[in-house]
Order: sequence, then structure tokens, then C-alpha cells
Amino acid sequence: MVSLSPAIDRITSFASASHLRACALLLLLALAAFLPGFSTLQPLDRDEPRFAQASKQMLESGDFVDIRFQAEARHKKPVGIYWLQSAAVSAGEALGVPQARTQIWLYRLPSLVGAVAAVLLTYWALLAFVSPPLALLGGALMAACVLLGVEARIAKTDAVLAACAVATMGALARTWLDWTRSLAFVPSCWNWLVFWSATAIALLIKGPIVPMVWGLAMVVLCVSERGVRWLKPLRFGPGLLLCLIVVLPWFIAIAVKTGGSFFAESVGQDMLGKVSEGQEKHWGPPGLYLLIFFGTYWPAAAFAAMAIPFAWVRRREPQILFLLAWIVPSWIVFEAVPTKLPHYVLPLYPAITALLLLALVNGGIDRFRRGAVATAALVFLVPLVLVGVILYGNWTLDQTLPYRALPLFALMLLVAWRVVAAFRRGDLEGALWRCVLASLLLGAGVYGFAVESLRSLKLSPRLAETVATAGCADPKVITAGYREPSLVFLTGTDLAMAADGAAAASFLGQPGCRIAFVEKRFAAEFQTAISQAGLTPRLLTTLNGFNLNGGRRLEIAVFARP
Repeated sequence: MVSLSPAIDRITSFASASHLRACALLLLLALAAFLPGFSTLQPLDRDEPRFAQASKQMLESGDFVDIRFQAEARHKKPVGIYWLQSAAVSAGEALGVPQARTQIWLYRLPSLVGAVAAVLLTYWALLAFVSPPLALLGGALMAACVLLGVEARIAKTDAVLAACAVATMGALARTWLDWTRSLAFVPSCWNWLVFWSATAIALLIKGPIVPMVWGLAMVVLCVSERGVRWLKPLRFGPGLLLCLIVVLPWFIAIAVKTGGSFFAESVGQDMLGKVSEGQEKHWGPPGLYLLIFFGTYWPAAAFAAMAIPFAWVRRREPQILFLLAWIVPSWIVFEAVPTKLPHYVLPLYPAITALLLLALVNGGIDRFRRGAVATAALVFLVPLVLVGVILYGNWTLDQTLPYRALPLFALMLLVAWRVVAAFRRGDLEGALWRCVLASLLLGAGVYGFAVESLRSLKLSPRLAETVATAGCADPKVITAGYREPSLVFLTGTDLAMAADGAAAASFLGQPGCRIAFVEKRFAAEFQTAISQAGLTPRLLTTLNGFNLNGGRRLEIAVFARP
């Protein structure tokens, strides 16, 4: 195989010579990582279409204060992400995007922008710790991170939240390192404004998560410093006032509109429910985030694990102490909370990246340590297992293989193996850049081709297509059995939910253009009801697929009123 090292050296040397070039390269890498599958991936049940549908209903109703999914109040998260999604869809409509309100990629644009911003802000934050070439590598590793790539393609809060988190912590790092005389440059006089602006946005996106991360870090650092004077440059007075100006109007408006029920549900039920018990079938034991870390932070996770001894030995140094204060307290909180979702720890990954790079530049990753090569081999083994699962899923569900993805998978595994080879010969920086390339190849194969070919998982889009081809204007639709939020998003806010097959039959008996989706387990009572009513609905088609939520194969018949 032709050596990549000279090309990597030339590109990184050229890009890191100026911040503008570095940001341009990171922008290209981020788009290459996040765009495959961005517009073709179906709405992913259940959270993504819930967010998108609530944003769509804001546009339909003109009410940009309350948050609803059909008739149900969705009082779990603040309004920020819904405003961003609504703005993206409105821009799409203004630009003439066909059927903009059911184009899920428009709702994903804020997540894409948030993920790209997280990559660029990681570069900015890491400049406080390492040289520009290494900060460039850190930004590239965040672009390559599996978890950030997933969140970039989902219309939810977490990519934007990650950008806010790294902005606040980058500003806090400059304040701390300047105080401890560990910073190679003088922080900007606007550093405090970055900190509080990102905090205000984060409060409107997902409430107190980002303030929790920097708050716990501040506590650790203040205890270490035995004082709070180092925080003075952050200008808490003007900063808190800025936060109030940004967030208070909507919080007052939603309190008035809902009579305070928003806070009862978002804090009392959603947030405290996650703390006291595993919500929405997402319970997980303590230690789960460590267990899945090698998958979610792939491809750099193996090298981050090798940096742990270095971090422990030098834990009292200002740079390492700050990064540990960023990571450890919040990680403990996330592990202690019964509700476990992989994206919760995403705001901590830029700090892990910085710790890895500090270990690299200071000789803290020892390739001769027992088990080091075996650990590095996870860069190859993790995607090998993933590819095996994808091929098995394609064959089991659709009796086919993602043939167009196979060359990319093969090339990715070859590059991943070269990562291990580069590590063994001591080229650690080259190994990490090869990690980035392997991730780009994996993302292109998985999102661009493999997932796209899984027709069985696209039940909602296929059902929505049958409505569009039913041959009548403005059809009313009911579903019996299959009730995923993606179906509501794609077919319409007024989608009716049948309690049983008889209700679906009764719906078809009413005047007008009407369509019913009837899952197989409701078919017998549906047929009995239409026979008793003397109806002869047209069977448009029968669709077979697989519902990931519940892990069941489904057979759904589509009927139209005669």
C-alpha cells in the first residue's frame, strides 16, 4: 500500500499554517463525514420525528411558544431546537424546496450546523492546550467521532448542545489557564461573552445540561485553587444578565400559556424521572458509558484509553486538572443517572480529545506497554464487527447485501489495519490521521449505501408513498397497530390512531377520501367489522417490514374507501 504519511504531512502543514486554512480543512472534513446519508436516511423513530413533527406543527399553527405533538403537549425540552428547525424549514419553503414540511433533511440542518460548529470549536478550544497542528488533529478526530456523526444526522438537540458545551469550556479553559500562567497567549477580552452566549443558547436548547458541566468543573477547580478569584474575568454579573435577556421571555411566555405545567412536566417528570428511574425503556447500569465508549468514540477511543495512565500521573498540572474537571464529575453524574442514552456524554468528548493529544505530545502513550497493541487493534476490530452486523442485517431483513458499500468497507478495514501498523512503528500522529480517513470511509459506506439499502426499515416512508398514490385528493388516514411518530410526520398531523381493527373499519365507512393502515394482528377484527358494515374497501397494497422499536416484523395492509 502506498504510504499516506508524506501526503498527510503536506496537507496538515499547509492547513495548520493559518487558522483560516485549518478551519477550511475541518469544514471539508466535517461535511465529508456528516453528509453521506444526510438527506436520504428516513426519519428515525422515535425521538427525531417527535422533534420534527412538533416543529412542523409550530409552522402549521403559527404558535411558536407552545410545543405539541398532535394534540399532546410536548413539555420536555425548551423551545430552542424547535425554533431552529422551524427557521430551516421556512427557509427551505422560501427557496422552493418541494414538500418542505415533510423533508426530514431540512429539520436536520440545525444538527448539521451544530456538529460542524462542534468540530470547529474543538479546534478553537484545543488551541489553549496544544499547538495548531495538534489542535487541527483534534478537530478532525471530533469530525471522525461516530457519536457526533450520528447526532449530525438526527433532528434533535444534541449536536447543537455539543457545540455550546465546547464553546463554554473553551472559554473557561482560557480563563483557568491564564490564571495559572499555563496559557501561551492572552485571552480575548470577549472571552466572557463567548462563555455566556453559549450558555444562554444551551439553556434554550436543553435546559441546565451545559451549566451542569461547567458548574461541576468550576467546583473542582475552585476547591483545587482554594478560591474563586480566577473566575472574575468571566464577569458573572453581565453574563447572567445576558442569559436572562435571552431565555426569560420564552420561559415567561410558556409559563403563562401553560399555567406552569411546562415546568412541572419538564422538571418534575422528564428531568427528575430520568434521575430517579430509567425513563422510556432507556435504563442502563452504572458503567454503561465506559462499556460503549470504544464504539461511540471510535476511531480514537483506543488511544484515549492508553492516555489514562498519563492523565493520572500528571493530574495536578493545570492543563490536565482542567480536562479531568471537565470529564470526571459530569461522567460520574451521567453514570449514576438510571436513564442512559449514548449522546449524554457527547459534551465531554472534546476534553477526552484534548487529553489524548496532550498524552501524545508528551510521550504519554507507550506502545511498548503490555496490551497496547491489542488495544490499538480495536480500531480494526470494532468496525469489523459493525460491518458484520450490517451485512447480517441486510441479508436477514431483505435477503440482499449492500454491494456498493462493500468496496468502501474493504478499504476502510485496510486503512484501520494500517492504523495499527503505524502505531506499532511509533507514528502516533500518523495513526490518528489514518483513524480519520478510516472513519470517513466507514461513514460513506454505512450511511451512503448500507443503511439506504435496508428497505425493511422504511415502513413509514413506504406507507406515506401509498397515500400519495391513492388517487384521491386530501385523503384522511387512520392507522391500526403501527403508531410510530415518523408516520405522523410523513402522513400528516391529523393522522388518526385506531384503538382496534373495528375502529379502522368504522373510519373507512365515513364519507370522503379515506385510507386505513391495518397491521396484521388487527386484520381479523377489521375484516369482521367491514363485513358487518357491508363495506368493500380496496386493498391498495400490503407492506412487509421490520420495526426497530420492539424488534418485530410487521405486515401492514393498506385499504382505501371504495
